[in-house]
Amino acid sequence: MNKLSIVGAGMVGEAAAQIIAREELCRELVLMDVQGDMARGKALDVWQAAVESGSDTRVHGGGDAALLQGSELVVITAGVPRKPGQSRQDVLSTNLPIIDGIMADIKQHAPSATVLVVSNPVDVLTYRAWSLSGQGRNKVFGQAGVLDTARMKCFIAEQTGFSARDITALVLGGHGDSMVPLMRYCQIGSVPLSQFLSAGQIEQIVERTRKGGGEILGLKKLGSACDAPGVAIAQMVDAVANGRNRILPAVAILEGEYGRTDIAMGVPCVLAEEGLARVIELPLDAQEQAMFDQSADQVARDIGEMKAL
Repeated sequence: MNKLSIVGAGMVGEAAAQIIAREELCRELVLMDVQGDMARGKALDVWQAAVESGSDTRVHGGGDAALLQGSELVVITAGVPRKPGQSRQDVLSTNLPIIDGIMADIKQHAPSATVLVVSNPVDVLTYRAWSLSGQGRNKVFGQAGVLDTARMKCFIAEQTGFSARDITALVLGGHGDSMVPLMRYCQIGSVPLSQFLSAGQIEQIVERTRKGGGEILGLKKLGSACDAPGVAIAQMVDAVANGRNRILPAVAILEGEYGRTDIAMGVPCVLAEEGLARVIELPLDAQEQAMFDQSADQVARDIGEMKAL
């Protein structure tokens, strides 16, 4: 990939930039923020760190939207982060006009760019970004499930003592308390998780995963999670930049999959050079479908509230 831009030079944007630059996932990396000098300073810091790691990725930053010109992929991390006690939905009224402004800049300076939305509430804002883009769903999608899956794998490894390398997990649905961890698809070394943990222990992991971001926010007090989201972003960027055809969970616009349309939901997808190449529709049992429907209903209500703002 020649050029990638990250809009939002906060802690998540900076964490993602560090990995993207170090791993040379693009030739040119832009870190853009309304606080232009801060973005320039962070970009210079990231560039120097990347150079010392042997990377030739050129990193620069600023506040001018013209920096987006020629971007093949734009990652949106801008917005007000949650404070302790807030839900992701609580920041919608503030972050919605921010997304609207960024999408206007993208349409002006990089109209053919693929867009990866990270800002919260990510389900609603991914839908908004897609509706403003005028592009197909393959070009606009969101990051949530990669992070949620990482959290679940971490908690499973902690509970079982097994290597995280051997753990596979899958999370669907909205990003937050209504997410749908599919425990039937969770395995350790190809062995179902139920062989190692009781139903009660599995339910504890599910609840902790749902509240994973809030747990970090409550402990840090002055900031939300940034390092793990940065890694999750870099994984998705790598899949697109290198055309890997990776199966990763992403917030996608559904077109009939799982019985839903006109909604943005976390589902397993194939990420490739063209962006979101395919939504994978898994067979769900009655309980899983009920949980998915409940999550989708909540996201649909949130989208309805967004449209009313």
